[in-house]
Amino acid sequence: MSTRDGRPDDGRPDEARGTHRAARTAGGPVRPRLRLAAGRWGDRTIPLWMEILALLLVALLLSLVVKSLFLQTFYVPSESMEPTLTGNPDGDQDRIVVQKVSYWGREPHRGEVVVFRDPGGWLQAGDVHASTNAAQKLLSSAGLFPSGGHLVKRVIGVGGDTVKCCDTAGRIEVNGVAIEEPYVKEAAATARTPFSVTVPEGHLWVMGDNRGNSADSRAHIDEAGGGFVPDGNVVGKVAFVVWPWKDRAVLHDPESFSSLD
Repeated sequence: MSTRDGRPDDGRPDEARGTHRAARTAGGPVRPRLRLAAGRWGDRTIPLWMEILALLLVALLLSLVVKSLFLQTFYVPSESMEPTLTGNPDGDQDRIVVQKVSYWGREPHRGEVVVFRDPGGWLQAGDVHASTNAAQKLLSSAGLFPSGGHLVKRVIGVGGDTVKCCDTAGRIEVNGVAIEEPYVKEAAATARTPFSVTVPEGHLWVMGDNRGNSADSRAHIDEAGGGFVPDGNVVGKVAFVVWPWKDRAVLHDPESFSSLD
């Protein structure tokens, strides 16, 4: 005779026979099932180094997106923006964060402090702070280490403006309006370099807050570019000073140019 499952009848009840089979199964080898789990691709274990590399690549990709669209860090290369920003080549150099969101769909405004690429011949050799090793270069390219090779100045005139120095009180005039500039380190130094320019459309006239020690648009007025900075060279607007700790600050736009808006 045969049992219900087709096995020969050994005279034992089905319940006993089932218990015996279960015992043999529990005590014998069990074939593992393939299943997806953390750290595995199919039935292959992912090496730890590969997981770390993947995480680093994702982090690098995200940082590149942030650098391209949102934020980037820079050194202040010189003393030209004192007292707003410190850039002593032999001492403290402010690390600044530049935000790019403000210029989504608009150009820089008067009074804003901007970082821009060299229009051509503005930077001196000592103004470029190159990364010193491969790690710094990689971090710099991702926006995680302050970059050099750029300039930082304040926008004084935009396309179409007539900027003149100076009125009888030594103040800059924009479109015939005298500008009060409380952020300037030495107000009397502004009038030492007289000029009168009309800013071409799509360009900026920029000046440092340290008027007695700033190779800004005034210093390049006789060159091919006329001292003007193309709007497209602007990287972004300075938002924060993050280092050194004692200099940390949030930059606000002055009201000096509000009467021109």
